[in-house]
Amino acid sequence: MSKNTILSVALIIITYIVSAEISYAIFSQSAKTSEPLEPPVASDGLSFDDSLPKTEPCPLNGQKYSKQQRQWWEKHRPLGVMIENHEESRPQAGLSSADFIYEAVAEGAITRFLAVFYCNDAELVGPVRSARTYFLDWISEYGDYPLYAHVGGANTPGPANALGQIADYEWNMYNDLSQFNLSYPTFKRIESPNGRQVATEHTMFSTTEELWRVADKRKLTNVNEDKESWDEDFVEYKFKDDAKEADRPLSQLIHLEFWEDYNQYAVDWTYDKTSNSYKRANGGKPHIDKNTGKEITAKNIVVLSMIETHANDGYENNVHLLYKNKGTGKARVFMDGEEIVGTWTKDDRTSRTLIFDSNGEQIKFNRGLLWFEILPTTGVVNVS
Repeated sequence: MSKNTILSVALIIITYIVSAEISYAIFSQSAKTSEPLEPPVASDGLSFDDSLPKTEPCPLNGQKYSKQQRQWWEKHRPLGVMIENHEESRPQAGLSSADFIYEAVAEGAITRFLAVFYCNDAELVGPVRSARTYFLDWISEYGDYPLYAHVGGANTPGPANALGQIADYEWNMYNDLSQFNLSYPTFKRIESPNGRQVATEHTMFSTTEELWRVADKRKLTNVNEDKESWDEDFVEYKFKDDAKEADRPLSQLIHLEFWEDYNQYAVDWTYDKTSNSYKRANGGKPHIDKNTGKEITAKNIVVLSMIETHANDGYENNVHLLYKNKGTGKARVFMDGEEIVGTWTKDDRTSRTLIFDSNGEQIKFNRGLLWFEILPTTGVVNVS
């Protein structure tokens, strides 16, 4: 074999080896970034100086924070995230960091949460699940283009067609943060989120940081491309200071059943006099936030009674639901260990859901997490 032939063969072999190494490196990196093998690590979150005076009320729930924190939240707009409540999803991540939460049945007695974030960063949030039409009505109260994060949604033609409605509202061009349109790392799967194997639908997570970053890239910060602020027409609730401890009752227990006899999704709120807040139990167990490892608490529990019907849209087992969340209905507000019976009103999709007492006066809430429990008129509410 001539020297030239040997040299040519050697060059071919070297080229093959180098190409293989490069291909392997590229493929390996691609595999790592498209679907992580290990659970993603949540960021350390934002750090604010806790010693600063708390003088600035959050527009969503009245909780007071420092001017430093207000300067942060005023750079973005509210973010709604669909978080599921199937037994396999617990404990979920991020609920205790929300400013406002709506809870209603998604299907089969299983409730789902619309957690709204604005004044706080939640780090990890999830498991994130699909959109439902009535949750669109509630997130629509937070400006023309509120950020809405979800994993797909009901899309059968008819009154429960959430994805069709998102398109009708022209959200898909702006504020729709569907996982179907956003890749890793905005959304990521954690195969064993709580140290156990669960079905795939219980494994999708995101972070508030990533979701707000996407919105920023889409030029949806606190203002839109036309420099219109998200809160130009936003209706803030009214707030008050907590009742004095000496005036608070020793105890109060609120037991809720969205669908009677589905005990694994029943909710108990237990009043704590010292903190003037309510501790949440779900399915007879303390409801823990995965991020904090602590039981979830809320300052205000607002039970709204609404007519629940099936959509009758031809979907399998007729599981898609509708709620009559426009108009008026009965409301029961729990705060300071007391109950106020009144009414709720909502004129149209973008109107604020307003809560009034029996005298027709708008109720003033305690400053802190507001939790709206949406119960069908056949739901169970026991107070002791």
